[in-house]
Amino acid sequence: MALEVCVKAAVGAPDVLGDCPFSQRVLLTLEEKKTSYQMHLINISNKPQWCLEISPEGKVPVVKFDDKWVADSDVIVGILEEKYPQPSLKTPPEFASVGSKIFGNFVTFLKSKDANDGSEQALLDDLKALDEHLKGHGPYIAGEKITAVDLALGPKLYHLEIALGHFKKWTVPESLTYVNKYMKLIFSRESFAKTKPAKEHLIAGWAPKVNA
Repeated sequence: MALEVCVKAAVGAPDVLGDCPFSQRVLLTLEEKKTSYQMHLINISNKPQWCLEISPEGKVPVVKFDDKWVADSDVIVGILEEKYPQPSLKTPPEFASVGSKIFGNFVTFLKSKDANDGSEQALLDDLKALDEHLKGHGPYIAGEKITAVDLALGPKLYHLEIALGHFKKWTVPESLTYVNKYMKLIFSRESFAKTKPAKEHLIAGWAPKVNA
């Protein structure tokens, strides 16, 4: 039986998959595990009553397991790994936090109006650390096989590439060879192509936050 999963709909296009990296992480996990699912698109600015009843704070993604709706992508991915152990996407504990600061520093830099506030350098430092890690352990974070940490980081790097390219004309430096290869590797996976938001919807999703 197909799992029911609620994810964000696109801003201004409620019938199209939206730009939530946490929703994409869950969809990627389902795709990589070849688990059948039924997707419900949730208009974040006008949440249906039934959605608020299953997720009082209106948060997505939410997945239904055994008649119980579960929120939080960390929790959902953990349950999926237990229920559908093959193929295994478990990340070795020592690699679980690799790249974990990148998204926060990307958002700070994206919203920054001050070129000298250090936000660009903080992001670059994180990306350099990821590059060094991949140089020694790649092509994926835990080696030859894709694991849960890649499925969490991949969507965030996609947001970084599209949003910074559009709003700041900024790209990941070519000198970060391993990061650039890693991004291409993940973005080219069939699971990623099926679950990624369209560029225009990703940009529309970030515009209010950037222009705030």
